[in-house]
Amino acid sequence: MSLARDERKALVDLMTELGPDAPTLCGTWSARDLAAHLAIRERRPDTAPGIVLPVFAKWTEKVQEDYTHKAWSELLDLVRTPPFWIQPFDNVINTAEYFVHHEDVRRAQTGWEPRPYDARREATLWKLLPFTARMTYKSSPVGVTLVRPDGEHVVAKQGANGVVITGEVPELVMLAFGRDEARVEYSGDADAVQRVRSLNRSV
Repeated sequence: MSLARDERKALVDLMTELGPDAPTLCGTWSARDLAAHLAIRERRPDTAPGIVLPVFAKWTEKVQEDYTHKAWSELLDLVRTPPFWIQPFDNVINTAEYFVHHEDVRRAQTGWEPRPYDARREATLWKLLPFTARMTYKSSPVGVTLVRPDGEHVVAKQGANGVVITGEVPELVMLAFGRDEARVEYSGDADAVQRVRSLNRSV
């Protein structure tokens, strides 16, 4: 199975276990809200503009709200089995989406811990990190470098007075996707570190 399919299955299994009211890291969204988002993302292309363009957001919100009223089992079935047209592009468009949202549910639970090391998962995520990091750290007023424990690194933002963020690959990915629930270490000038930590990193 691909990482996208692995993460999709794991997310649906976890949401099945925790139920529709489980919290997530997606603002005020519950697991039900997140499942509705994932369902319309793949099944209602008319809602896609509203995910990124505020002028269309109300329509997307309305459709998503409608989906939250579906039976929980039906909603999970929609997430579990992607439409046929998605399958050839699953790895490209869904690996980061499902990894991050799986962690959004995992890390919103009390006592969460990082998952055990998985070489395939980390290699795949490492390839995805540069583009995302350069996008989410582009507004940083100082340089930002993301470093994994073996010393390999990604320059997220060129610049002086640089800040180095060190962590395992999944932690760096979650951080780059705007999640603060990531176990990383910052090094650099204290003021520069604070400025980086306070950035809006939403994708």
